[in-house]
Amino acid sequence: MRAVDIISKKRHGEALSREEINFFIEGFVNGSIPDYQASALLMAVCCNGMDSWETVDLTLAMANSGDKVDLSRISGIKVDKHSTGGVGDTTTLITAPLVAACGVPVAKMSGRGLGHTGGTLDKLESIPGFKTDLSMEEFINAVESIGLAVIGQSKDLVPADKLLYELRDVTGTVDNIPLIASSIMSKKIASGSDAIVLDVKAGSGAFMRSVNDSFLLADAMVKIGVRAGRDVMAVITDMDQPLGMAVGNALEVKEAVEVLKNKRQGPLKHISIYLAANMLLTAKACSSLDEGLIMTSEALESGRGLNKLGEMIQRQGGDRDVLDDFSLLPGAEHIIPVKADAEGYISSIDAEKIGLCSLLTGAGRSKKEDDIDHAAGLIMHKRVGDPVHEGDILAELHINKLDMFEEASQMLRSGIHIRSARPKLKPLVMGMVTKHGIKRFDSEEQPI
Repeated sequence: MRAVDIISKKRHGEALSREEINFFIEGFVNGSIPDYQASALLMAVCCNGMDSWETVDLTLAMANSGDKVDLSRISGIKVDKHSTGGVGDTTTLITAPLVAACGVPVAKMSGRGLGHTGGTLDKLESIPGFKTDLSMEEFINAVESIGLAVIGQSKDLVPADKLLYELRDVTGTVDNIPLIASSIMSKKIASGSDAIVLDVKAGSGAFMRSVNDSFLLADAMVKIGVRAGRDVMAVITDMDQPLGMAVGNALEVKEAVEVLKNKRQGPLKHISIYLAANMLLTAKACSSLDEGLIMTSEALESGRGLNKLGEMIQRQGGDRDVLDDFSLLPGAEHIIPVKADAEGYISSIDAEKIGLCSLLTGAGRSKKEDDIDHAAGLIMHKRVGDPVHEGDILAELHINKLDMFEEASQMLRSGIHIRSARPKLKPLVMGMVTKHGIKRFDSEEQPI
């Protein structure tokens, strides 16, 4: 078997066999297949696509390219949640404790953010003392003990994905559904959970801008998961404006805690409860979504979800007193309001530009080696549809580098649009994908 023949076969639009895909991935990881041949295959895939079985075979080959996590020692169905990324998307810090508080173990391996703000690990590391680099034994012991742990991905987990993504990033082959789906699902499969809920974002602040593309990606990932023996479902949610009001690491931790204290209403709370309920349903901890919604709402309102977050913080070396004393979290030296210069209604908010504003404050990283300012970011004061008067505060920037304020504030203003007419609000959830197929929701079918 030769790499050049596999490249030629895909260049002519033919389907690759499982043996050919395994040969290519194994050779690329061990160095016997060079970067230029891997780049050629990636471009051929982008031009000619992959069928669903090829995508499954690619995903499993990538998942088997390194270490795999064995969670069999932990009793019960282990459930995981993955978001395709967005702005102000702090759902993991809410959903994971709620689900664990309902008796379903959550053993989650997360990544760091590259772009607008930090990822889940960066948010958690804004808590003094919190350790995300637990050994595998410590990780499993924590889930056995309290039902919940969130750690960083091992460098030996799915090395094929890291190597392929580095090539995709510099060869214009990132934007391809089979390659995106296999990248995400190879890590989820290797992480060892039995059940997976995918939150696939659509909109200006999402990786997939169009709703149709989000459904296609969700469908591809669900099919991969099911064929790999996992219980998987996906929901398609709106990311045309930030999900929460906070964008930035310590700021998002505060907002998540306020949601778990039942002191904060709005889309972040609603989506978090909805995702948690679907996690319970996928893990067979309830018999219907309605039952799952009741269970997760009770876990929130009773304070059991907040207590579970505190248990996780303490177990992973953090100071759980942050739950009652936000001054223990990093705080920015300057908090500066950005005010409206017109009157009307917020007609739209470009989530990507809000994310870029947060990046300019120091809350994100442009390169993997960049340091993050855990205190930096912004707090939105308005959402789409809100009335606004001249001089009203649109957002507060939390910033330590004053020389970046002007550029950050201009980016913020460019992303908030004010019109005279009140806009029609978009639904939070556009639909769902299960092993039974795709279901799109209209405005009257909104589940939350």
